[in-house]
Amino acid sequence: MDWLSGIWEAVAAFFTAIDWSFWGVWALTITMLVLGLIGAVVPFLPGPFLIFLGGVLHTWLRPESALSWWGIATLALLLVVAYAIDFASGMLGARWFGASRWGVVGVFAGGIVGLFFGLPGLILGPLIGGFAFEMLLAKKEIKPAVRSTWGTLVGTGVGLVARIAVSVVMIAVFFADALVW
Repeated sequence: MDWLSGIWEAVAAFFTAIDWSFWGVWALTITMLVLGLIGAVVPFLPGPFLIFLGGVLHTWLRPESALSWWGIATLALLLVVAYAIDFASGMLGARWFGASRWGVVGVFAGGIVGLFFGLPGLILGPLIGGFAFEMLLAKKEIKPAVRSTWGTLVGTGVGLVARIAVSVVMIAVFFADALVW
């Protein structure tokens, strides 16, 4: 029975020697970074914001491996870039494919109205808004209106890829600043 109590004491000593705050903060940070990367693709999950929040929380909870002010400023700048890309990509795509000013306004208005209709609204709102404004207000024929609507779809897809790229860069900045500098 002495061998069992010796094993128990060794296991207890092992677990009491672990710095649980270290592992807890890193687990929270990595969870936030992974959720942020997933959120760069999934609607209703603010991906780049979660990455930024993970970096700030890590800095606040674990000052030993905190981000520098330059790292936080870089994450904040990349956060603004990600949301600017997200906001403008559909409109720029529509414009690139020949949308009128009314079509671009329709993409914007459809995106705002689509917010109230969940995931289908987020996807279909800018498309329907751009198409409707092109047909009703810009008085375009159906073929040019469909072409500018296709541009909205292409622009949104390019914006999604760019948002994923910015999110990956944000994660790289976090690890470079927290672990290297």
